[in-house]
Amino acid sequence: MKPVRLPAAATRTLPRWAFFALGLLYILPGLIGREPWKNDDAASFGVMWTMAHGAWQDWLWPNIAGLSVTDEGPLAFWLGALGIKLFGWAIGDVLGARVATLGVFLLGVMAVWYATFNLGRRPEAQPLRLAFGGQPEPDDFGRTLADAAVLIYLGCLGLLVHSHETTAEPLQVSLLALTLYRSVRYMELPSLRNAALAGLALGLLTLTRGWVVPAALVVALFACTRFLAMPAARSLRDLAFAVAVAAGVTAVWAVPALLARPYGQAPLAAWMAWNEAQLTVGGFEGLRTFLRVGVWFFWPAWPFAAWAVWAWRRQSNLLHIVVPTTFVTVATLLVLINPAPEQGHLLMLLPPLAIMAAFGLLTMKRGAINAIDWFSVMVLTLCAAVLWIFYYAQLTGWPAKPAHNVLKLLPGFTPEVSWLSLLVGLCASAGWFVLVHWRLSRRPAVLWRAVVLSSGGLILIWILLMTLFLPHVNYSKSYASVAREAAAVLPPGTDCVQSNVTPAQRASFAFFGKMPFNGVEQRRCEVMLLQDSIKSRAYQQQPGAEWEQLWEGRRASDRSERFRLFKRRTVHAN
Repeated sequence: MKPVRLPAAATRTLPRWAFFALGLLYILPGLIGREPWKNDDAASFGVMWTMAHGAWQDWLWPNIAGLSVTDEGPLAFWLGALGIKLFGWAIGDVLGARVATLGVFLLGVMAVWYATFNLGRRPEAQPLRLAFGGQPEPDDFGRTLADAAVLIYLGCLGLLVHSHETTAEPLQVSLLALTLYRSVRYMELPSLRNAALAGLALGLLTLTRGWVVPAALVVALFACTRFLAMPAARSLRDLAFAVAVAAGVTAVWAVPALLARPYGQAPLAAWMAWNEAQLTVGGFEGLRTFLRVGVWFFWPAWPFAAWAVWAWRRQSNLLHIVVPTTFVTVATLLVLINPAPEQGHLLMLLPPLAIMAAFGLLTMKRGAINAIDWFSVMVLTLCAAVLWIFYYAQLTGWPAKPAHNVLKLLPGFTPEVSWLSLLVGLCASAGWFVLVHWRLSRRPAVLWRAVVLSSGGLILIWILLMTLFLPHVNYSKSYASVAREAAAVLPPGTDCVQSNVTPAQRASFAFFGKMPFNGVEQRRCEVMLLQDSIKSRAYQQQPGAEWEQLWEGRRASDRSERFRLFKRRTVHAN
């Protein structure tokens, strides 16, 4: 027997204006006014910027001012570079690259919504018919489930920071959601057309971060056809066609890169080597990462998803259970065997987990839903209050301890009031209290009531961080200021700088400091930028006697890392 009994009143959808407003409030803060942050965010922007302002070879060989980037495909960089080309002249290169990030986010949200909608309106997913009628219509039921899945997806803590970064990871998770949607459509109506569209999504995914994940998803798709007892011969034929389409999409980059050898490099060979390294079993590191990080990374999706598996255990051969569960299982295995798992790898689980969690909401007891609501209200309101206290303290000096704690982390930083940021923060906080009052006073019976506070509260925290504390985060995580300092002492006419800096640092010094780094030609340079550690002798480096130091600097928030600029000494003949 189905575990679901639901009246039509519980399937009222979230008003469309509120739905779109939540999405914009989620994604826009963190895109506007934010500098490229150190590590992957700055490094990926550096590849996009190099493509946009470089030659045609840069579009085939992802690099940061001549430093090869072989561990990802080019698609995310293409999109960012295209945004710079189209919009950089009007809104700046940084924000121009993030136009693609906005589009990628919308793609992921729409894919999760439509995948859940198609699963939710199927006959086997419908709730039991009530004795006197009043059960929801299939499409209404599907729309409500889809709204709930998106709210859970946006409420996941792990998605928040990554979805705002200018990296390949947001595109990967959105394309995985698209593959999930196209897989659902293929399961509903097996045909070469739907197989080809699934193959298109797999090909784009391959161009984003390699072929390992798409290959695993093909296995997951075939496993779904076995669970649903679809004809094996037809499934294999359709999946072979999907793989052929995916290979054709990948060939758009692979063939020119192989034949043209941009700058004399072999990007395809390095990319293939990186993909093969992902298949190396990494011991227990993946399991440790999954257990240590996953508890908060997948919140609040994982409790609802786990409950869905239990509640629907007697109907385990249904499409809305088989597809997301299989995708979660395959993505989990990829994380567990990865020799060097990162938080970005966990993102692959979020779209199927959100869909599973939406079906788990159907059977949640009212007491559990109320407990989650109260937990969200108390924790998120407390977090918002703490942020306001720290913001007030660092401006006024009272309370003294919070003010000291904030400024201690940012030596040399002078806080200032931004009236626009303050107004946005106040409006967001007022909107949170209105949402809480509506939820607690009206006590709506709609299905998505259990997650609207979790999503809304997380959006509030992010807005406060990206308005009130954005200058603080930029000061802490950006290399912009130190790059400009180095550029100010760069000898006139310098056309070549050799360096040992990391990809993120190279991107920041090239963009903010306009520093002409040595490219693939590895010619003799008269200027050198050296990065090492002040505190650790093991990481300290001393150049030869032929180098004369021109400048030394570091980010004020980093007490260990330092940068030094050297010029080769001129040798005078006797």
